[in-house]
Amino acid sequence: MAERQTTLKGNPFILIGPELKPGDKAPDFELVDNGLKPLKLGDTQGVRIISVVPSLDTPVCDEQTRRFNDEASRLPGVQILTVSCDLPFSQKRWCGAAGVDRITTASDYKDGNFGEAWGTMIRDIRIESRAVFVVDGNNTITYAEYVPEVADHPNYDAALSAAKTTAGK
Repeated sequence: MAERQTTLKGNPFILIGPELKPGDKAPDFELVDNGLKPLKLGDTQGVRIISVVPSLDTPVCDEQTRRFNDEASRLPGVQILTVSCDLPFSQKRWCGAAGVDRITTASDYKDGNFGEAWGTMIRDIRIESRAVFVVDGNNTITYAEYVPEVADHPNYDAALSAAKTTAGK
């Protein structure tokens, strides 16, 4: 099996884990929430957008997280989770400073189990690559986007459309 890659500012990096596709079962994970408590897939429910970013303290990640926070008010019944390897303290600080309060941020800093299960962990630098997933109430992935260049934005319109379609089922 060929190694999966992403690029960061044109430099290639190897991704750990599978490439998930619509129709796949969402792998379980254990993240850490901003209160330092475990957060597992089973702790979430209904339609979920899982927005994966390298670090909230970078411009594209900042914009991506703010965009999904803004969209949250127009997506009744859809939970939005932002995952990064930032420490929970940093995520909490960033959310407070940015006024982000309609989404949940969670950290994969402990062992990278989310990134390895969802195929978003960049092997050599141990941060998440950029990706967006939509998961339905049965924990089936209905949308998956691995952004090829980490410094680029995801396709927000496609992800939001998938979430609305999934929520309407």
